[in-house]
Amino acid sequence: MATWSKASLTGAAVFLLSLSAASVAHGRRSYGEPCKKMKLYFHDIIYDYSNSTSNSTSAAVTKPTALSTTVSKSGYFFGRVVVFNDPMTEGKALPPELEETAVRAQGLYFLDRKDDFGAWMAFSIVFNSTAQQGTLSLMGADPNVETKDISVVGGTGDFFMARGVATLRGDAVEGLKYFRLQMDISLYECYDA
Repeated sequence: MATWSKASLTGAAVFLLSLSAASVAHGRRSYGEPCKKMKLYFHDIIYDYSNSTSNSTSAAVTKPTALSTTVSKSGYFFGRVVVFNDPMTEGKALPPELEETAVRAQGLYFLDRKDDFGAWMAFSIVFNSTAQQGTLSLMGADPNVETKDISVVGGTGDFFMARGVATLRGDAVEGLKYFRLQMDISLYECYDA
């Protein structure tokens, strides 16, 4: 069995410390150019008891609570949870068959601000076409700002173990019933499945 001398152990410790110090000194890792980029449009049609259930792609699954009605400013619905299964398209047009699109966003968001619109989202983009198969998983804060970034935290199929960022911008809003988001996705870690 090999034994380590005091000098060898000291040398190894100095080497390991220099590696960790170098990574801290450089700060954030630069990924350079994305390995894959996509632009998709996210269409959300919220069921509000006045529109058709066949036309809706999302619904609140919680009723307003005492906290949301007494603490929140009127109309912000703090604590409301919304579940969605929304069509996604490459162009801005809403697809004629909402349930038969090849790309869908499936997940939830909850309203997490008492004084303004703000949400936290967690969802998967599901690709089911001959061009692309698999999912991208996204999550993050959705504050009431014009442009926001959320994390791409993983994927399956053609997007196996993908990592990156999705930049969201409000593209169209029709009251509290319909909104469309432009989603620019940049993947910085891509693997061949």
